[in-house]
Amino acid sequence: MNAWDKTYPRYLKVGELALLLELAEEMTPTVNAWVRAVDVRMGEIPMAGVIEWIPAYASLLIKYDPIKTNSSDVQRWLKGCLESAAVDAPGKVRCVQIPVHYGGQDGPDLEAVAAFHSLSSSEVVARHTRVRYHVGMMGFTPGFAYLMGLEPSIATPRHETPRILVPAGSVGIAGMQTGIYPLDSPGGWQLIGRTDKTLFNPDQEPPFLLLPGDKVQFVASKDGDVT
Repeated sequence: MNAWDKTYPRYLKVGELALLLELAEEMTPTVNAWVRAVDVRMGEIPMAGVIEWIPAYASLLIKYDPIKTNSSDVQRWLKGCLESAAVDAPGKVRCVQIPVHYGGQDGPDLEAVAAFHSLSSSEVVARHTRVRYHVGMMGFTPGFAYLMGLEPSIATPRHETPRILVPAGSVGIAGMQTGIYPLDSPGGWQLIGRTDKTLFNPDQEPPFLLLPGDKVQFVASKDGDVT
């Protein structure tokens, strides 16, 4: 692995039950590809005593049983996984199209996002739909995919006060991220549209529509086009 700078990778103890592997400070698709490659390698050469691990944009959190192992042994195992991870291994990349009804009741914050950037609503939609996004990590609620690649020109801060209820399927922006709420839940993202796609179904395998490493393309549905 080529280090991005002399301070990475870093191995940080998180209490007595976990270790955090940080690969870089910045969150980019290149760094995230390393995270996914290490994630795969850890599954190929599992270590006794490791309970689970949670990949994020630029790090992995590893939980372990202190009775069966310790942080030093876990760190040595992680170094081996990192050195042998096949980040450039060929693989099929899925691209999932997500039809979106933009604006109106489905996207109550679209006009505010447009005004924040001195753009028209249709231009915000154009910029949101012309990018192919990268699923960087999962979290928050089951099936919630954090998408990388949002154009800086429409990056918008979260609401200072989150909504108590955001409908499932809502498409939002928060800073440099965009994503889709899989379930009805509280949330503070700027809501610009909504999709009818089901993001989480516990009766299916896999239960999630989107998975880390997938590509996502938003498409303005005819009923939701902004003029």
